Amino acid sequence: MKIVYIGIDLFFPALRALADNGCKIHKIFTCATDNITEFNTEIVSFAKENKIPYTLNKITREDIITLIEEGIECIICGGYYYRIPIVENIPMLNIHPTLLPIGRGMWPMPIIIMEGYEKSGVTIHKMEEEFDTGEILLQREFNIADDETHKTYMDKVCNLLEDMIEELVNNFDSLYNNALPQGTGEYFKAPDERVYTLSGDMTVKEADLILRAFYGYECFYEDNGKKICFVYGKAVKEKKQGYKYYKLKDGYIEAIKTI
Repeated sequence: MKIVYIGIDLFFPALRALADNGCKIHKIFTCATDNITEFNTEIVSFAKENKIPYTLNKITREDIITLIEEGIECIICGGYYYRIPIVENIPMLNIHPTLLPIGRGMWPMPIIIMEGYEKSGVTIHKMEEEFDTGEILLQREFNIADDETHKTYMDKVCNLLEDMIEELVNNFDSLYNNALPQGTGEYFKAPDERVYTLSGDMTVKEADLILRAFYGYECFYEDNGKKICFVYGKAVKEKKQGYKYYKLKDGYIEAIKTI
């Protein structure tokens, strides 16, 4: 199957599995990332090593029409910052890190952790004009641990992708033609800065939950009108005027004490 892949490193195992299962990757669309909290390095390296054309430019309807003329058979997306135009005469699939229709939206993983869900999973579904509403081809679920972090959550997602992609490629027509409607769903609003801001009057349990849910991403600590921005466990350069960045020590409680 001749495909186009769209995405960042978030679901990189899916791209690798597509190639391993005999798909010809005709072109890759990715986007610029900060390469501190989100990355495109694996995607770009894969493209270069395998001599696959790639671009950081936003995909357009004209791009898709040209790709269809070039003989592509499917477009698969695994994490992308821009709206992808929907073109009717080509299968367009998306990988989503929840059990749709629960957890629609651009960043559901922290909400799943913070709200105490016991299960989540991965969904491969058809793309439609409305985000995350298309018919479902494949789903796999996993349990949410009491000490789940954003990283362990995404590790579980990625560990499921190899087998899911193999099944998708080997049974594509059947899965695509028999995809199931989602029904009524639930959108998760993307967390804003208030959700991942810690304060001195929080309990360790409250702070620990935030740090786990946003592990590897920016969090804030606010005290007496001053705000510190940090990424747990990573050294980062100053990126926002007025904020200082810190590398925190291992362990959540130590992180609080360091601040």
